[in-house]
Amino acid sequence: MSPHAPGADLPEHPDRLWSATEPKASYDVVIVGAGGHGLATAYYLAKNHGITNVAVLERGWLAGGNMARNTTIIRSNYLWDESAGIYEHALKLWEGLEEELDYPLLFSQRGVLNLAHSLQDVRDSMRRVEANRLNGVDAEWLDPQQVKEVCPIVNVSPGVRYPVLGGTFQPRAGIAKHDHVAWGLARAAAALGVEFIEHCEVTGLQVRDGRVTGVETTRGTIAAGRVALCAAGHTSVVAATAGIDLPLQSHPLQALVSELLEPVHPTVVMSNAVHVYVSQAHKGELVMGAGIDAANSYRQRGAFHIIEQQMAAALELFPVFARAHVLRTWGGVVDVSPDASPIMGLTPVEGLYLNCGWGTGGFKATPGVGWCFAHTVANDEPHPLNAPFSLDRFVTGALVDEHGAAAVAH
Repeated sequence: MSPHAPGADLPEHPDRLWSATEPKASYDVVIVGAGGHGLATAYYLAKNHGITNVAVLERGWLAGGNMARNTTIIRSNYLWDESAGIYEHALKLWEGLEEELDYPLLFSQRGVLNLAHSLQDVRDSMRRVEANRLNGVDAEWLDPQQVKEVCPIVNVSPGVRYPVLGGTFQPRAGIAKHDHVAWGLARAAAALGVEFIEHCEVTGLQVRDGRVTGVETTRGTIAAGRVALCAAGHTSVVAATAGIDLPLQSHPLQALVSELLEPVHPTVVMSNAVHVYVSQAHKGELVMGAGIDAANSYRQRGAFHIIEQQMAAALELFPVFARAHVLRTWGGVVDVSPDASPIMGLTPVEGLYLNCGWGTGGFKATPGVGWCFAHTVANDEPHPLNAPFSLDRFVTGALVDEHGAAAVAH
């Protein structure tokens, strides 16, 4: 490792990528939440803006929440200009992130295939392809035979309940190894001076004369010049302590993996009609996601009826998986806003910044969020790419309505 590589100057144990630290009395910036978004924000605050007196607080362990519980899909083929802008920025960063962090993220651009099963699906999908192309996002429309060429194991028989009429394909999309992403970002941020404080739950925000002054935690009070909230569904809980009522609902999102299999699934396949999305991880397990549980909850497990529907959907598309065994299931907690788009920017409290409401799309946006949110925190104004996602759009009515617009918002 060169002396200037990320992590080269870390005072770490041989088995750690970053040092565990005790909280100091104060920091220039405190970031609440050590998931992908919090880690990326810390990294780009230090790298792009030279702000290194930063603490990232995590109530559990680093990247132990949604970052460890997602299905790792990365894509940017969203319909609306605002969404496509920030997700395409993220994808371009993904394409160079492994080299930049000098860490194996296992970023695999195997493409994402979104299937169409009805004439309305076909119309919506073709519309999205054209919108993507206008925004410089790679997108193709495939007929059923071309779908079969991209993914030979998909059932394109016309006699099934939801026949495949075609699909959109984004070749640059793919997957990455979520824990490697977290470790790489933490290692690089720590090398630049950022501190990580685990098992430190934020229980309240200190506000004086309309400005945030620090955070109350289970490990004492920490003063802060600025506070950035990256706690997903729990962002609303923390923000409420400063008198901010966020328009968020939290739901469990079901995921599961199979036993290890030989490589048989070459891409990522998503279907809105049967509502399942499937990829094959680097080790060989099938990784499957489904729709959110309708109940509001912070539980990190899925309901059995969701699992049953998920398996039925998967077998509709992939009969070859009929004898595969489910290895384990789990749930993540997704925070959903009224227009299914994120909330990212300033708040009525000076020095307090929001990054939440990503629903099921948070992982794919990780580096783009970090880049833009770091800019927002450092300059006290939104980056142009996250300006449309401000909290006040729910007052002005300038919504970015992604409900169903992106054909499975995962």
